[in-house]
Amino acid sequence: MSETLPRRRRTPLVLLFLALFLLPIGARAALYALDHDRPRSYADADWSSVHSLPDARDFSEARVLVMSGRTGGWKGVVSVHSWVVFKREGAKNWTRYDVVGWGNPVRTNGWVPDGRWYGNAPAVVADVKGSEAETLIPKIEKAVKEYRWRNAGDYRIWPGPNSNTFTATVLRAVPELETTLPSNAVGKDFRAYPYLGLTDSGTGVEASLWGLLGIKLGWVEGVEINVLGLVAGLDLRHPAVKLPGFGRVGVDDGTAVAAPARAK
Repeated sequence: MSETLPRRRRTPLVLLFLALFLLPIGARAALYALDHDRPRSYADADWSSVHSLPDARDFSEARVLVMSGRTGGWKGVVSVHSWVVFKREGAKNWTRYDVVGWGNPVRTNGWVPDGRWYGNAPAVVADVKGSEAETLIPKIEKAVKEYRWRNAGDYRIWPGPNSNTFTATVLRAVPELETTLPSNAVGKDFRAYPYLGLTDSGTGVEASLWGLLGIKLGWVEGVEINVLGLVAGLDLRHPAVKLPGFGRVGVDDGTAVAAPARAK
């Protein structure tokens, strides 16, 4: 009898884990396998602009954007890739920063600022314009320059540091953005040490063990439970569930269009 009770208590936890983590990944993998139009390789993918941003010469204000797009191959079943874009007031060109897994990880203007990623149109995570953006750009440049995993061989696809680790590091350096990466940006929670403190947006608290196991509770982040880099949870501001592989499923939160982060 004493052995049976613990097993009965474990059963709901096992079922909950299956429902929140394994089943969504299985469903996302099935959709990927059935998508016969997906690019077969890096060379086959469309990396062109979606023309969501104006020519920098036609937009005089300073502007800062954080963007993400689903990545390619089987990685795309579970994760998106994220990057940072900005221009100073009067600048004639946009500047884009990414981290990738080959060569020196940090890339400057490797792709067009609003380009598709492996053929997938990007979503806007944050968009700030004008004088506020101008004050954020030096902080972004400093965070990029000081990014600790910027040397060849530092990149690690899982659990990080990867492209999403990089963008999350920039967000932590610029808390004025008051935003967070999509829940399916695997690697965003990676740190080289156990962490207990404020969330990336500064609007909540987080406890994490190297990005492999953790929990968040905040106004911007909502509720997030991280197991091996996969995140399930709830969006409290814009009602939705967060599922591994799918990200947010629920009310539109406005991230698909360019809108100031504070106005969301």
